[in-house]
Amino acid sequence: MQLRKLKFMALKLLADLKTKGKSVEIATDLTSPKLGMYYILFGSNLSSLNRLIKGFDENGIPINNAYIDVAGGKPHYYPISIGQVGLAIFHQYVTHQDPYRLKEFLRIADWFVDNKSEDETMGTYWLTEVPKPEYQVDSPWKSAFTQSRALSILLRAWQATGEPHYLQIASNALRPFEHDIADGGVAIRRKSEEVFYEEYVARFPTRVLDGHIFALFGLYDYVRAVDHTEYVSSRELAHRLFDEGISGLIEALPKFDLGYWVLFNRCQVPGYPKFDPCTINYLQLVCTQLDILYKITGRNELEKYRKKFSNYQRWPNIIKMYIAKFKALKNLNRL
Repeated sequence: MQLRKLKFMALKLLADLKTKGKSVEIATDLTSPKLGMYYILFGSNLSSLNRLIKGFDENGIPINNAYIDVAGGKPHYYPISIGQVGLAIFHQYVTHQDPYRLKEFLRIADWFVDNKSEDETMGTYWLTEVPKPEYQVDSPWKSAFTQSRALSILLRAWQATGEPHYLQIASNALRPFEHDIADGGVAIRRKSEEVFYEEYVARFPTRVLDGHIFALFGLYDYVRAVDHTEYVSSRELAHRLFDEGISGLIEALPKFDLGYWVLFNRCQVPGYPKFDPCTINYLQLVCTQLDILYKITGRNELEKYRKKFSNYQRWPNIIKMYIAKFKALKNLNRL
């Protein structure tokens, strides 16, 4: 197992080094009410979208392999990956207007319909059924990133078909953002702390930076797409959640800044390394995300940190980052 981990991480390192200087393409239309291409453009090769995707089931739904440190991990449905594949298929549909691609996309949308969980307080949410040992999570978990993927998929399905149940489910999926993780929600909402949307909901805050930003994209999709008198309160809620998330991000960015690189997360799980820097690929993704949000909001603070973080990508900083990353992975027993 130890040798497998070392090989796995070595391959990840090589792959990460190859991404240096490669830009991530973004959509040209970021604000129209008609949802088209997602903010970040995914490639057309579905099997290469996520290295953990093992294959597809009989309905074209992707199935992930478990991560290397999940003992006895089995192939599973991973909602974030499913949403990513769905958006890539939708890009193909928008580009070629191929009815077959729309049918494929709607199968993804219907997976979110069929696999939702609901309760009176939290509305609609989705659970991921694979352990996350680094965050001490061993039972099915909620995710603001998953909620966001579902919003982006369901809203596009609603606009493409006119079927109201997609919009109804998307509207109910806003509610977990209102609640702190301690109360069953997907947000950090605490006195004297910035609002932060959690990619990985655990007993303690995990604060993964790109996951918070991806959550904002789904909320903004709702703000863009929904202008129904019947759903005016839901649109107002989505707008408030988006604005709170932007303010929280701006407040949080200095806390992710190491002065030479950027933290992957600000995790408070006991035993988690205090400094876990992100990879090159991840830093470039975050810079792209900040660029998108700057174009949407016009907030100069976002552009300031995009430029600052982009300028960190120099070899002395990269070497320093990898040394710190090695220590963090060692501490997490991933090496």
